[in-house]
Amino acid sequence: MKNILYIFLLFTQVFWAQNAFEKGNALYQKDKFQEAITEYETILNTKNHSAEVYFNLGNAYYKLNKVAPSIYNYEKALLLNPNYDEAKNNLRFAQNMTIDDIKPIERVGFGKTVDDFTSRHTSDEWGKIAVGFSVIFLLFFVAYYFFSNSIVKRIFFVGMFFALIGLAFSVSFAISEKKRVENDKPAIIFAERMVVKSSPKESAKDSFTLHEGTKVQILETSNDWQKIQLADERVGWISKDALKEIK
Repeated sequence: MKNILYIFLLFTQVFWAQNAFEKGNALYQKDKFQEAITEYETILNTKNHSAEVYFNLGNAYYKLNKVAPSIYNYEKALLLNPNYDEAKNNLRFAQNMTIDDIKPIERVGFGKTVDDFTSRHTSDEWGKIAVGFSVIFLLFFVAYYFFSNSIVKRIFFVGMFFALIGLAFSVSFAISEKKRVENDKPAIIFAERMVVKSSPKESAKDSFTLHEGTKVQILETSNDWQKIQLADERVGWISKDALKEIK
């Protein structure tokens, strides 16, 4: 009985969310952007998150020239669907509305190459690859044990060696990618103008100024302050109320 009730409630919630989504779209088409935002946000309040809802919400905020909310919602859409080309395109338009001109520092060298390769797969995918290598290692081990021909045994021994190397690398990449994702804490500045401090206190020296819509990385939290880093690698402390985390 409980399962039937749960399914019924789930179906009702999905149906209601779809209805609100369509209503929001209709309001958007009539240029009633604030009303459309209200409909889309009621969907999110019921935990029915989707890339499409965030994308449409970003569009509505963009039409109202609200920089930070539009960028934030496009980023949320891309978090759920990294291959969402329309969201990528609209995000670029929204970013053109920001005041801060921050030039990212390009990473070069071996470390960047390794990071680029590792990020091609999620930690779970690297874990599955590791399982695959362990199965291959086991098969080669069994074959090495049962075959008596010295040449064949040598081939399987070499295969075991390479499978073991593959297993070690894939496990290492899985751990590295998991740590990278855990340490990745992007946020969007929502305050219209905010002075970044050199330490987590109001009396600290001013480091630089940021404006709404700028994307930062959160490095550390201390009470009501958060240490942030920009794409150009400048760091400083900012009030938690001035920004909104994407993840």
